[in-house]
Amino acid sequence: MRNILILIVGLLFICPALRAQFNEKPVLNIENKDKKFLNYGYYLGFNQYDFKFDYNNNTEDILVDKSLGFTVGLIGEMRINEFLDVRIEPGLAYNARTLGFPGFTEERDAIREVKSTYINFPVLLKASTRRLGNFKPFLIGGASASLNLGSNETALDDNASGTFRMTKWVYNYELGFGIDFYLEYFKFSPSIRGVFAITDELVPDNDPNSPWTSNIGALRTRGLFINFTFE
Repeated sequence: MRNILILIVGLLFICPALRAQFNEKPVLNIENKDKKFLNYGYYLGFNQYDFKFDYNNNTEDILVDKSLGFTVGLIGEMRINEFLDVRIEPGLAYNARTLGFPGFTEERDAIREVKSTYINFPVLLKASTRRLGNFKPFLIGGASASLNLGSNETALDDNASGTFRMTKWVYNYELGFGIDFYLEYFKFSPSIRGVFAITDELVPDNDPNSPWTSNIGALRTRGLFINFTFE
């Protein structure tokens, strides 16, 4: 998380092109950019995924070691009015998480690495303020479906053989905020977004008394995204 914040702070305060947008009376760039009915672009970014566990019994928590992943995708935007836009943002997000299960003495039993490659399909509503010179803050939110290519849902092996299984499809809601910066030739928009799964992703082990999954009532992904959009 600290690395992500450093990236954002460095981008906003080191890049002269962005600092210039806060001049008292800037020259307006690409004045008609947002007046088009359809806009297109792409985004790059970073992500950090976590898990939220619901337990059947109060025992020692499963530990999650989070890592920094990457995100890339495309943008299609339909203008409703000056303040509202509908966006679709299909993209790919890669991340790895390591789970530490309590109660084991052997590392091969206690540790499970969960590598996930998600193909995301978000449909979002973007609500913006009135343009202020060459920047415009906004809020964004909506729903998404994610296809987890590394889910192992159909695998016959389970944790007894070292394989942690999750459902292939995940359904989420997303909330975030950011700022549109109108540069000379394009619009640049850094944003921060939270992604929260609403469906249970756990595929239980074959043994109903499994020491890995029997105490897990539900498993849901939570993610933090830092996106840099170019339109």
